[in-house]
This record gives sequence, structure tokens and C-alpha cells, in this order.
Amino acid sequence: MTVISADLIGGTTVRLSNERDVWIADEPLDVGGADGGPNPYELLLGALGACTAITIALYCRRKGIRLDSVSARVELERIHADDCEDCDEGSTGFLERVKSEVFIEGDFDNAQAARLKEIAVRCPVHKTLAQGLQFVETIHVN
Repeated sequence: MTVISADLIGGTTVRLSNERDVWIADEPLDVGGADGGPNPYELLLGALGACTAITIALYCRRKGIRLDSVSARVELERIHADDCEDCDEGSTGFLERVKSEVFIEGDFDNAQAARLKEIAVRCPVHKTLAQGLQFVETIHVN
């Protein structure tokens, strides 16, 4: 189980830790932050991009497939439900949509290339986000 602690250390700057590593999240200057690190959405998208690249690399390693490089470009869009061609008819208001482009370089045959396309969308973070989350929250206010 992964546990992350998030402690506000001033303004909008948050110190994050997983008990091994420490990193910072912050909001950009134009919304009142100090721009001391990525904002929470950028961290979320970074987790998806990193997971995608790692999943592909591990698959190639396990299968003995030479991988020259892998990179991902991940973007969060906020769109009107009325403008969404792929959405359910009951969708209203705004929707968040993640767009990603994954670039996999190597000398692959057709079967390997097809399989890598399948693997790219099967990383654990992608599956978690696509399936939705259940929140169990305890809020302590003193």
C-alpha cells in the first residue's frame, strides 16, 4: 500500500513524502501560488505518464524486446459535455478528459507493435483512473 503525506508548509506550497522521497507541489503565480513545484493536476498527469513509460519498459524487459525509447505526453482538458462526441448522452456541464500520446521507439515486428499499443493503456495508474475511485475519507478538525 502506498501512503503519501502532504503537509502545507506555507502559502500554497505543500511538502509531499512517501517516507523515502520528498517533493513539492505548489500552484502557479497567476493563481496566487509561489510556483515552487508542479500543481496537483500536473502531479496526477505525471504519475500517469511515468506509469505508462515504466509499464512499457518492464514489458519489453520481460519479453526480451529491445526498446530504444519511450515517452508520453499527457494533457488534461476541460470540455463542455455538449462538445464531447464520445460521451454518454446523459453527460451535462463540464467533463475532464485526459489526452495522451505515447511514443515508443525500437525495431518491432507487427505483432510486437500491436501488443505494445495494448500494453500502453494497461498501466496500473491508467486502469485506476479509467475505472474510477472509491473514496473513504476521515476528516479531523481541531
